[in-house]
Amino acid sequence: MDFISPTLGPVSLEQVYDDVVKYAQCNPDDEYLLIIGSDSQQKEVRDEVCYVTALVVHRRGKGGRFYYAKEYERMTRSLRQRIFYETSRSLVLASRLAEKLAESGHEFNIEIHLDVGTNGATKDLIKEVVGMVVGSGFDARIKPYSYGAMTVADKYTK
Repeated sequence: MDFISPTLGPVSLEQVYDDVVKYAQCNPDDEYLLIIGSDSQQKEVRDEVCYVTALVVHRRGKGGRFYYAKEYERMTRSLRQRIFYETSRSLVLASRLAEKLAESGHEFNIEIHLDVGTNGATKDLIKEVVGMVVGSGFDARIKPYSYGAMTVADKYTK
């Protein structure tokens, strides 16, 4: 996955990781949270789907920064398949980051924000995708608490 940082421009996952660690080291006494969320948007004019996975570094009470990766795919998936694909994109990134953090001895809590909620077409998928995330060892958030997916990632699917 290649990322875009509003501050740095195009960056690799390695550069994202280094920037996250450097950002946290500037104020080591603050509490940090890594939030990963994915969203998708159908682009019917071009017959494709835009997937965006966002990584948010939230410095509690003091803002944060974010990075996002964007991918386009031909429209072949149902809504159910898209939600599972969004969740798997987030899990892949979370797993890669957790592995790098463990290797380097850095500690961050990681949450995965899911684009599902108790209202609308995705309500029947909540148990399944939350189960995927929790079963993988991460905390899961759904709407209206999943701003990593429904606000940050969503903005870049448009």
